[in-house]
Amino acid sequence: MKKIRPDLISIASRLEKFGLSPYESKAYTALVFHGKGNAETIAKNADIPRTSAYSTLRSLEEKGFVISIKGRPATYRPEPPSKVQAKLIGEINDIFDRLQTVHEMVAEKGEPQLIYTIAGKKEVSEKIGEVIDSSTKSIVISTPLLNELVDALGKNLKNAKGRNVEIYAITEHGQRIPDCMNKVVFKSGLIATDIVCDDDKALIASIDLDACGYSDNAQLAGHLARFLKLMLD
Repeated sequence: MKKIRPDLISIASRLEKFGLSPYESKAYTALVFHGKGNAETIAKNADIPRTSAYSTLRSLEEKGFVISIKGRPATYRPEPPSKVQAKLIGEINDIFDRLQTVHEMVAEKGEPQLIYTIAGKKEVSEKIGEVIDSSTKSIVISTPLLNELVDALGKNLKNAKGRNVEIYAITEHGQRIPDCMNKVVFKSGLIATDIVCDDDKALIASIDLDACGYSDNAQLAGHLARFLKLMLD
């Protein structure tokens, strides 16, 4: 059985900069080198413990680096590096677009605007509901987990629609779309939940809604609103 080449070991270590663990980096690189394999052969080729192979491969699949093929045993093949590269570039661009929004706001005002930090899934959901309930004109939501958001706050969204508030969403393919949405755009690689109401209130939450930043500063909210509207076009 061919072992991973020394030059690929160097590549594997660099993949850790993109959020992969050492085992994940080795497993993905070994799969690229060998083409496909089951957990046992991947563990041997990647020089990782066999007991860690299944959890490592499941994690890689969740992150979009490998594809599993059902069978006994299951086999795995790598997503093409070009596809993974495009996904990572999209996520990096998204992160730096958000940072640029904050940077422009600081450059204009000379100091950061006040942002409130909220922790706890229950507290974050309550704050999102409060922001939605305060809307009078428009709501723009960008989230990879629209299903979860609608399950928790569907009544708030329906009530907003009853007030003639226009509701727009940016989400991943496969999410359930409620009738209250005026427009939905599908994007891949979303890494956070962003909500802007009436262009003057903004909320940016972690993907699991465990923490968020909230601001009722119109200029800061306006920056995020313009960014989200570009994604809607």
